[in-house]
Amino acid sequence: MQRRKLLLALSLIPLSVPLHAWAGDPLNTDALMSSAKNAASGSLSGMLSKNLGVTQNQAEGGVGSILKLAQEKLSAGDFDTVAKAVPGAQKYLDKAKSLGAYSGAVGNMAGLNGALSKLGIPPETSAKFVPAVTNYVGKMGGGKVGNLLKSALSS
Repeated sequence: MQRRKLLLALSLIPLSVPLHAWAGDPLNTDALMSSAKNAASGSLSGMLSKNLGVTQNQAEGGVGSILKLAQEKLSAGDFDTVAKAVPGAQKYLDKAKSLGAYSGAVGNMAGLNGALSKLGIPPETSAKFVPAVTNYVGKMGGGKVGNLLKSALSS
């Protein structure tokens, strides 16, 4: 019963948020964060799927591709900190690889864009995908953790 109330509340949130609020935060993570912390581990991919119009596989593979690049660019300790802010991080990494988003190193942002393209995510959606994930990580793990991920993706 409580789960139904949560799902109903989440479905009504977009109706109560002004459109301009979505511009800087494509997932509207401020409005969804308290619910996301209590939701199932698939909440990030679910939000991406719903708000960016990608499939569940594209969302999971895209998150995994972003995490793969972060894993390559960050020290092991820093990556572990970022991964802790993403429930099911290893699942996302495994899913991206199994979907063929990457087979070796992602390398850089061009490689990440290539991985997202292999998942069938169009460039205009890819441009929203990365900020959505970094905003989510920043909200879940705190500003320092969000900045760690941003730095990995900008280097």
